Amino acid sequence: MLAEFALAALWLAAALAALQLLAGVLVLSEKALVLGGIVRPLAVVQGLLALAALLGLIGLFATTDLSVALVAENSHSAKPMLYKIAGTWGNHEGSMLLWVAVMGLAGSFVALVERRLPERTMLATLAGQAFVSLGFYAFLLLASNPFARLTQPPPEGNGLNPLLQDPGLAFHPPTLYLGYVGLSIAFSFAIGALVTREVGPAFARAMRPWVLGAWIFLTLGITAGSYWAYYVLGWGGWWFWDPVENASLMPWLAATALLHSCSVLAARDALRAWTVMLGVVAFSMSMIGTFLVRSGILTSVHAFAVDPLRGKFILALLAINIGGALTLFALRAGSVTEGERFSVTSREGALVFNNVMLTGILGIVLIGTLYPLVTEAVGVRVSVGPPYFNPVTALFALPMMLVMMVGPLLRWRRDAPGRVARAQGWVMALPPVVGVVTAAVFIAHGGIGLLPLIGLSLAPALALASLLPLRGRDLTRLPLPVWGMVVAHFGIAVAMAGMASDSAFSTERLIAAHVGEETRVGPWAVRLAGVAPVAGPNWTAMEARLVVRYDGAGATTLTPQSRTYWAPPQTTGVSALLTRWNGQLYTVMGEEVEGDRWQLRLWWKPFVPLIWLGGALVALGGALALLGRVSADLKRISVRTRMADRRQRQGR
Repeated sequence: MLAEFALAALWLAAALAALQLLAGVLVLSEKALVLGGIVRPLAVVQGLLALAALLGLIGLFATTDLSVALVAENSHSAKPMLYKIAGTWGNHEGSMLLWVAVMGLAGSFVALVERRLPERTMLATLAGQAFVSLGFYAFLLLASNPFARLTQPPPEGNGLNPLLQDPGLAFHPPTLYLGYVGLSIAFSFAIGALVTREVGPAFARAMRPWVLGAWIFLTLGITAGSYWAYYVLGWGGWWFWDPVENASLMPWLAATALLHSCSVLAARDALRAWTVMLGVVAFSMSMIGTFLVRSGILTSVHAFAVDPLRGKFILALLAINIGGALTLFALRAGSVTEGERFSVTSREGALVFNNVMLTGILGIVLIGTLYPLVTEAVGVRVSVGPPYFNPVTALFALPMMLVMMVGPLLRWRRDAPGRVARAQGWVMALPPVVGVVTAAVFIAHGGIGLLPLIGLSLAPALALASLLPLRGRDLTRLPLPVWGMVVAHFGIAVAMAGMASDSAFSTERLIAAHVGEETRVGPWAVRLAGVAPVAGPNWTAMEARLVVRYDGAGATTLTPQSRTYWAPPQTTGVSALLTRWNGQLYTVMGEEVEGDRWQLRLWWKPFVPLIWLGGALVALGGALALLGRVSADLKRISVRTRMADRRQRQGR
């Protein structure tokens, strides 16, 4: 009964999305102005119904209702409750229902709280959101029904992919989806502004919080996903330029550029067409990522769909949404006025330069991701990985970091290069000094690569430069958005230091050890003290007991496992990590080999946790900026309300 109720809620939500779109179009065409009053309520109810459908599916997974095909294929009665619930979106249909539910709720929230735009532009925005949502409703209901029943339920379910049975799965996909769907709101704002030709500071101020919120969740999702892959997959890497990784990175790059463009448009009424275009591009990258992951053209732990019909359906949605938006932009771009002009040596100029660099990186990642798929379609298999991505993206990323040091110190509109040089010259001199010192110290130990050396040189300079906007200011009265900028830029410096350190100084040992045998990796002594069987709620494992010492200090025990799940049957390694202030010891246990020996893979990774600490700081900076923007908007609304009340009393 719950499945039928949830399916009915989904159908009704789709019908309301169609009615919301129809009402919005009729109002905009001035054929039925009376319908303008129902668009917002329709958006609110639609979102609540989509949420009800998602909660229904969660209930089916929580109770392991094996009469539902999706539950039988992706759950098991013996699974811990956390993974039963997380299994809701650990599959194709459930993840798409999560997407639709978040999109519906986002549209509801916009309809409830957004009052800054002219009502005509707001109605166009909600109509655009309904148009996008309707395509995904059709995809779910016609090609990926999550509530399909089985005529003969199996006695037990297949279970969830063991690699996905991790606490990170409960948070990583929803966080990313909040980011993806937040960009759909930016897309709808851009469409609404193009339809009504209302592109200006008010439009940017209305869109900016949604872009900022989406960017925060994308940052958290990518950071959490990177750490999940690092410790769950057991390969010791934090980024491999996998197409599915790139599918999340591309929207983040576009959202970062869009966020800065929104700030320029909101503050200085410049970059009007560029901001609208980035609003379209950002969600287009989310759609392309959805196509890559859900179409079946990729084989990955993240990729669920293998039905060609689904791939064609998503490709059609992508063509309609992106093609329609770009066509609208081409038709209306001429009516979007240029906005205020500014000098190259200004804060706007620095932001434009870095936006161009971000767009360049986005293009490189997009080409590198799609090129192997195109060549495979014509019978040629190629691999595009770190040897392509690392140096080519660095050509754009490094100039961007240098400009990031200077940009926050520049004045709006126009600035004098001499003034900036006096304020920032010593910081710009720091990278070569640090580079020389770094090279002198570490070349004696076998040398390090050029890119890690540059990263180690730039990171401290960027960290110091990120703090310069605080100089000479009353920190107790500093606006939260300024704090957010400082913290986010400092986080990028921290993450860069972690990436460069991991690339430059990591050491690895792969051995087959007897019980009692000791080996070394970096400054660590690692002794295999024993191997014993252990069991969990839905798995058994062989667990190694490793006694580790750092440079002769006290002993600590680590317990990596070779774990075997029985639903579905699969063997996987579970790493054990030990974190110190200066890095991480990473241990993985393999299989038993001839001679009563056990495979062990060991890494010492100096300062690698800085990567994820930096990502968290970047997200924190975004949260501070969002809090500051929302507080400022609430204050403005309060002032307007008091002034309106005062005028009303005076009129009496």
